Amino acid sequence: MLEVNRKKRTPLQIVLDYFASKGHKPFRFQRDTWKAYAMGCSGLVHSATGSGKTLAVWLGPVLQWLKENPNPCEWNPKSPPALRVLWITPLRALAADTENALRSPLEGMGLPWRLESRTGDSSQSLKAKQLKKLPTALITTPESLSLLLTHESLIPQLTGLESVIVDEWHELLGSKRGVQVELALARLRKFNPQLRTWGLSATLGNLVQARDSLTGPHPVQNVQIIEGDKKKRMRLDSLIPRKMDRFPWSGHIGTQMVPQVASLIEQVGSTLVFANTRSQTEIWYQHLLKHRPDWAGQIAVHHGSLDTSVRDWVEQGLKNGKLRAVVCTSSLDLGVDFSAVDQVIQVGSPKGSARLLQRAGRSGHQPGAESRLTFVPTNAIELVEMAAAKTAIQNGNLEARLLLNKPLDVLAQHVVTIAIGGGFQSDELLQEVRSTLVFQSLTQEEWQWVLDFVVQGGSSLGAYPEFHRVEKKGDHYQVSIRKIITLHRMNIGTIVSDASMKVKYMKGNTLGTVEESFVSKLKPGDRFLFAGKLVELVLIRDNTAYVKRSKGVPDAVPRWMGGRMPLSSELSQALRFKIQEASEGQFLGSEMKSLQSLFDLQAKWSALPRTNELLIELIKDRSGYQAFLFPFDGRLVHEGLAALLAFRLSRIQKTTFSMACNDHGIVLQSPHEIPIEKGIANGLFTTEGLQEDIQQSLNSTEMAKRQFRHIARIAGLIQSGLPGQRKSTNHIQASSNLFFDVFTEYDPSNLLLDQCRREVLEQQMEVNRLRDSVDRMEQSRMLITRPPKVTPLAFPLLVDKLRERLSSETLGERVARMQSELEKAATESN
Repeated sequence: MLEVNRKKRTPLQIVLDYFASKGHKPFRFQRDTWKAYAMGCSGLVHSATGSGKTLAVWLGPVLQWLKENPNPCEWNPKSPPALRVLWITPLRALAADTENALRSPLEGMGLPWRLESRTGDSSQSLKAKQLKKLPTALITTPESLSLLLTHESLIPQLTGLESVIVDEWHELLGSKRGVQVELALARLRKFNPQLRTWGLSATLGNLVQARDSLTGPHPVQNVQIIEGDKKKRMRLDSLIPRKMDRFPWSGHIGTQMVPQVASLIEQVGSTLVFANTRSQTEIWYQHLLKHRPDWAGQIAVHHGSLDTSVRDWVEQGLKNGKLRAVVCTSSLDLGVDFSAVDQVIQVGSPKGSARLLQRAGRSGHQPGAESRLTFVPTNAIELVEMAAAKTAIQNGNLEARLLLNKPLDVLAQHVVTIAIGGGFQSDELLQEVRSTLVFQSLTQEEWQWVLDFVVQGGSSLGAYPEFHRVEKKGDHYQVSIRKIITLHRMNIGTIVSDASMKVKYMKGNTLGTVEESFVSKLKPGDRFLFAGKLVELVLIRDNTAYVKRSKGVPDAVPRWMGGRMPLSSELSQALRFKIQEASEGQFLGSEMKSLQSLFDLQAKWSALPRTNELLIELIKDRSGYQAFLFPFDGRLVHEGLAALLAFRLSRIQKTTFSMACNDHGIVLQSPHEIPIEKGIANGLFTTEGLQEDIQQSLNSTEMAKRQFRHIARIAGLIQSGLPGQRKSTNHIQASSNLFFDVFTEYDPSNLLLDQCRREVLEQQMEVNRLRDSVDRMEQSRMLITRPPKVTPLAFPLLVDKLRERLSSETLGERVARMQSELEKAATESN
């Protein structure tokens, strides 16, 4: 800590002296933020990762306090100031690093502030202490903030709150956790209408919506959007495979490039290797260690399912320079400041330009430093996605975060939270809820439905006392039953995942958690990769999978739900432009130049579509008739599109279809000739009746039941249980299915059912993007070809079709044989 200078200095001079002690000067956007804060403004700071956003917002409240307390002789660390600042972080794993980052200037300036964290990882003794008196500044998560609001005794302290700072707002925006924050902020503004609300965000395309979600659409004070340094130096390049497959496929996740990746890692001091799924991190870690066994202890794996102690050890190893590389997922996307990281390697397409930019910023994570990212394709065509992402970044086309519209499950949970935390009057809370952007259009009927739901379980659950959670006494709503209060606090939040099971050594530490659905398929003696180790299942007891170290090869790699990342609409558009450039003979950048032979063959055997064209390839082989379509709209859109087209075509000609899809296209296969031309003439790509056709073409009822489990859990219809008494996934699913069936039959106007159907359409099927895709295809020129062989663009889809019925080992052998035959045909056709 710096020796405190007791000479009288202005607040700004104290801050400038702190910067000077670190060898820095404030950036203009940091000064602009301090000035706006001093004027009583709220705002959103939008700047690149590692550019100094944290100090921009954190020193606003510090300067304000220094202005109010100019005499250092009166500062008393034994009597710290009351609560002034709430800092909301999206991940509890970031709390410790955020606390360190915020503490540095406090200690450097000798301020007597008490700074603490309150998350699910905090000790019970610290939480109890905080319930008596909150610190000057508190770092917390959306869930822990909601828990604070259930304690009526804290209202006087929260009323004196000066500011709330929401870190990484782009990560919360457009999610139910973000809605949870919006509602909590509305409550805090009820306590103090002059509350300043500030957000930090990087890589975001819809700043105005982000601002309004943060501060509400009608804030009482001025709100500013402050742009940070846009000129952060960045180097993005790609590892080009030494041998470029003209018939690529996605089955080997790029591990043949491990030697080249290891060479890159060896050239620098430290590296983050990002993979898109937790399963891939485990696989890549093992392949790197197999290639370089001398790196044992110098490389590690990091993802959200590992035990906190394991993650902490890895993060500390990065900070102190003991680890050469860490293979990780989005668990290291945010917040944690690893200034020592020299480079980032991205394995597989990031599926969006904003995500690529965010991950690149993890290297050179300090003002003025260069960020460096190298992309490693898992198949050749992913190089086109990288080229498209680079173009999108250069043009400033970052993805917008789509906002949710009135999720009543989150509102119902919030209403119970407020009822526990002192209660409410209906009209007052309705006005407060409507002050948020997400619920500004909430009708009186919807609000009354929510009240009836939490008071008496709605119109169909009135006979069951356990659903009478909130009591109405006159005009006042409250909760007084201790069991309801306890259960609500234990299950608060909007994060819903498959039930997890601990993985623990028979004699030793806990490694982390895997999903129950994965462990249920294992039997004792089965070996699997976890936490970078090969372990063998010994037994399952008390919701814990006990394991021991093993040798040999794994029988399985854990799979976690939510592993698929959709291609963003912005990247889809950029991808189509890259394909058009190739059709015009333009191969700009190393990625596109490396693919010229692939594109030349595609054009020779079929065609390369322009942005106003839809390529359809019709091929007949021994397995039947196949139609390959290439909208380049992403896997989620294509899944709905494939089902829709099969449904519409089967109305023209009775037949059965099997299908497969990837981010670039879809394939429909039938034992009969597929009437594509007739279908097009009869409105195959019309948007008329689209929603009805989608619901008929998919098993929408089963999809709705799966989605309803999430809604029922958040709304409080089902509980995960108390610690040590957690319910299994099957139990929870069965309970939610029962509610779904009851509501469908006896309460069809239940608004949670409406929300469920909407979420299935908008989130699982991306119906808005699907509608845009169908509309674009209807306006496009149809480019129908009949290639002599399976083309380079169609080959990955063909492999995905084979994957349905072949084991991975057999599939690899079959694919290699097919590639050899196609390469021979391509050579002979030259």
